[in-house]
Amino acid sequence: MDFDVIICFEIHAELSTKTKLFCRCPVSYDAAPNENICPVCTGHPGTLPVLNRKAVECCIRAGLALNCNINSRSIFARKNYFYPDLPKGYQISQYECPLCEDGYLEIPGDDGKPYIVGIKRIHLEEDAGKLVHSAVTFEASEYSLVDYNRAGVPLIEIVADHTKNPIRSLQEARSYLGKVRQILQHIGVSDCVIEQGQFRCDVNISLRQVKSPDFNERVEIKNMASFKSIIEALKYEIKRQSEIIESGGEISQETRLFDEVKMVTVPMRSKEDAPDYRYFPDPDLVELDIDRDFVRKIKDDMPELPGIRLNRFIKDFGISEEDAHLIIGKRDLSDYFESCVPYCTDLKKLGSWITNELIKVLNENSISIKKFPVAPKDFARLITLISCNNITEKIGRLVFKDMFETGGTPDSIIEEKGLKPIQETDILEKMVEEIMKENPGVVSRLKDGKKESVNFLIGKIMKRTRGRADAKKVSALILKKV
Repeated sequence: MDFDVIICFEIHAELSTKTKLFCRCPVSYDAAPNENICPVCTGHPGTLPVLNRKAVECCIRAGLALNCNINSRSIFARKNYFYPDLPKGYQISQYECPLCEDGYLEIPGDDGKPYIVGIKRIHLEEDAGKLVHSAVTFEASEYSLVDYNRAGVPLIEIVADHTKNPIRSLQEARSYLGKVRQILQHIGVSDCVIEQGQFRCDVNISLRQVKSPDFNERVEIKNMASFKSIIEALKYEIKRQSEIIESGGEISQETRLFDEVKMVTVPMRSKEDAPDYRYFPDPDLVELDIDRDFVRKIKDDMPELPGIRLNRFIKDFGISEEDAHLIIGKRDLSDYFESCVPYCTDLKKLGSWITNELIKVLNENSISIKKFPVAPKDFARLITLISCNNITEKIGRLVFKDMFETGGTPDSIIEEKGLKPIQETDILEKMVEEIMKENPGVVSRLKDGKKESVNFLIGKIMKRTRGRADAKKVSALILKKV
């Protein structure tokens, strides 16, 4: 049998606010366990929540970026369920009246054409705490500890719409997740650091026979935090469900977990529907009346979206599409590139150096562009010196290394280390003559038509000049002598 795959994500992104959603406890990812808690976020009787205005702005900003309608009326609801890391016994979320509805996101489809994925809603809610088990797996743990630092941290949930162009493949799943994460980072809503649990998702997947109008029951895979694990879980679940249907069995609606060691999904519980959570409006929080001027101000303050910026970088700056995609991948990196632009005469080379040399240095030293010590003006000056043949690419890499280590400017480093290129033709000619005399066998082979021998002679001269000679100029002089 051939099957259509229907995939929908419920993405949870923690917001970049300084404090929690309903109290003044700070949001910090390096605090000691249970350091950032108070009676409100731990659910003490008699405490009252006070809504974080910044979190509302972030949610609306995400809605605008994902082409949603912003509702003028929004209600917080209590979602009732019991779990050790949920101190109140319910989660403050949104149900009937979320902040944002009916959005969409364009991604590349499997056929290479634009594909519009429907987004049902984006709502604002508080995060739960975190269970810390005494062993690597829950089954092997003798006990579990609860850290409530995360309880009450504001997050948005982005729910895809399975009735409006759902995701149809693993490739589209990768594209969708990557683009949502990129957009949230670019608009300053969330850092989306996966290792800190800032970007997680629940995956809903179902299969149906090709050309069949009927869906089978959907299965939810809970609490996925790694793109790699999400794809592996989907691969396994497609195989598992296909085998059940082909053998005449039925898919049960359930929630499953992904075992990253065994690379399989395992049952967690039967899937709850909305009635199981007994949603009702939170009596401690008034309805939100979203003023149109409030939304307009947020819209006016929106930064350029990554897709628009990508096209502008390619069109206006002439950098390659490949380099543009890499630079746009992170907002801070694209900001750095754009800060270099006014000072650089060769933007194509600037893009190439950022995606190769600069990113390489960041990765080797495990730092972000925010901690990169070279000012955009100095980096741009280095690229200009290389582009104008004032220094060679090889010398440029040496200078760049020194700039990173010392914070010096390219001109001062070149002057201090005597790295100015040898431009005088008579000096280069003399060196060429000396090298050719020292290597008569190579010269003889070159005269016999073995052109690759010229590279050996160029290498000798580059070594003698410590890379300060222009290889093209040296090559021309050697061939002229021959």
